[in-house]
Amino acid sequence: METEIIKTTKNATKHWYLSLILGILFIGVGIWVFMTPVSSYLTLSILFSVTIFVSGIFEIVYSISNRKEMDNWGWVLTGGIIDLLFGLWLMASPLLSIAILPFVVGFMLMFRSMMAIGFAFDLKDFPDSGWGWLLALGILGLLFSFVLFWNPAFGGLTLVIWTGCAFITLGIFRIILSFKLKHLHNLSKKISGF
Repeated sequence: METEIIKTTKNATKHWYLSLILGILFIGVGIWVFMTPVSSYLTLSILFSVTIFVSGIFEIVYSISNRKEMDNWGWVLTGGIIDLLFGLWLMASPLLSIAILPFVVGFMLMFRSMMAIGFAFDLKDFPDSGWGWLLALGILGLLFSFVLFWNPAFGGLTLVIWTGCAFITLGIFRIILSFKLKHLHNLSKKISGF
């Protein structure tokens, strides 16, 4: 008979692949930023807008599909709604987004990094969760966001480099988290099968 903890873990981790998709998306954006540093800042702002919008959709779907199984699903939903609204706002006014892009990216990375730190602490009680690495990546993302707030006018190549690093760091975190969630999901299925 399946215990409540095993059932909750299995259900809360059943959509682990959404985190993997987000991680791949973030790493792809980070690589694109490094490969095209000379491209126009407007193009970069449009890409960020679309990425943030799509990220919001995935986060909302993930949080709603796991609302009965996750204690902190409201925070995930809030992050998804914030990303969705920021993405829509930036897509609607690309010229305005150029001026405020460092602040928007800094805020988004700060919020996501704090969520990453929270997820790492949530995984702390699970054996072999690797929560320390996830915590380190969350703290690294938080530091990148502070750099963007500290000096938003450093623009150009410097902003491109820091932004690329931040997206790749966040992408690596999401991919590691997805494999940890998959491992927990498979473990809970295996235990419930006995």
